Amino acid sequence: MKRDQKLLIKNYSIKFLIFAFLFLISMAVFAFVAHEVLGENEDWFDTKAFIFLNNHSSPVSLQIFRVLTFLGSTWFLAIAYIILVVYLFLKKNTADAIDIAIMGITSYVLLNVLKSVFARDRPSLPLFRTLHTFSFPSGHALLTFIFCSVLIYLAWKDNRNRTWKWLLSILLILLAVFIGISRIVLREHYASDVLAGFCIGFAWVLFSFWVQKIIMKRISVTG
Repeated sequence: MKRDQKLLIKNYSIKFLIFAFLFLISMAVFAFVAHEVLGENEDWFDTKAFIFLNNHSSPVSLQIFRVLTFLGSTWFLAIAYIILVVYLFLKKNTADAIDIAIMGITSYVLLNVLKSVFARDRPSLPLFRTLHTFSFPSGHALLTFIFCSVLIYLAWKDNRNRTWKWLLSILLILLAVFIGISRIVLREHYASDVLAGFCIGFAWVLFSFWVQKIIMKRISVTG
């Protein structure tokens, strides 16, 4: 019995260290990007990204990216969250429904706080529309990454085979990445905005799941 407990504690410690390492790395990258582009006014990364994507864009690809950017919009994701939470409640999966609702709300609050703190202006000369909200970090990148992570989490809790889970996970990650790229292509965000959005989104997912595990562990102990 003691051996099983030691093995459980060891596995938990390893997982915690991995989570902590990934969290710190993502936060470090976010801090570095924020310092370089906002503190030092470095723009070589953003400029090179604009030039590269502009040289490889076409009228067809621009329309595709417009569709992708819609899929990452706040309204679309809000509706998707509502549908997902209602579905989980109907399936009697109350714990996940509440956790996902909290994650969706807190991620939106986090996004708006960060935008207000950094207050970066949008890129000039957008291709289709002018936005008057702040640019850093990219809300599409942050929110889409978190929502796709939620779907991946739910997929891995399912009893289907691992091949299906890996395939869905890869597709969802690619979807989040291309939605982020769409913001740069349409000149509605800088590349650094998108990178920062992915970093803080990844960190928020790790933090949320870590808090969730702690709460569930305490509930199981007191229960």
